[in-house]
Amino acid sequence: MTSREPLLPGAFGLAHDPRGRLILIDAEGRRHVGVEPIRAFPISGSTRWVSICDAQGGELAFIDDLAELPRQVRAVLDEDLARRDFVPVVERIVSVSSESEPSDWDVLTDRGATRFTLANDEDVRRLGRQGATIVDAHGTRYLVPVVAALDVASRRLLERYL
Repeated sequence: MTSREPLLPGAFGLAHDPRGRLILIDAEGRRHVGVEPIRAFPISGSTRWVSICDAQGGELAFIDDLAELPRQVRAVLDEDLARRDFVPVVERIVSVSSESEPSDWDVLTDRGATRFTLANDEDVRRLGRQGATIVDAHGTRYLVPVVAALDVASRRLLERYL
């Protein structure tokens, strides 16, 4: 398998080993243990262009369209992608501990209240014309779909970083 050849539907399988690691079984029957599916465009193209990467992060292959996969393979892949693509939506920024790095953020999300540490100002980025993403010190991504939809106080806190 080369990294630029799309995987053909039915030409591979996916399973979990007893330790919960994802295994890609390629067309030749080789087992690639500990692979990770990664969406190229997790927010805007969630059903297209998924890379399957080995444990070291090297791309083994990619899937052009998840809709073309057999149902069982798609179910395993969807489960792993959902775990990886956990992205809470920020509804309100309650407080930010300081303007210096690192800073602690208290936010309300669509999944409840949470507190996280922002390690670096560069971990807050614009997403298109309206949105923003925040990546905490542990790599968890938070989404602000429309910055202007936040309350005034939340917008002020966020805009210091954008």
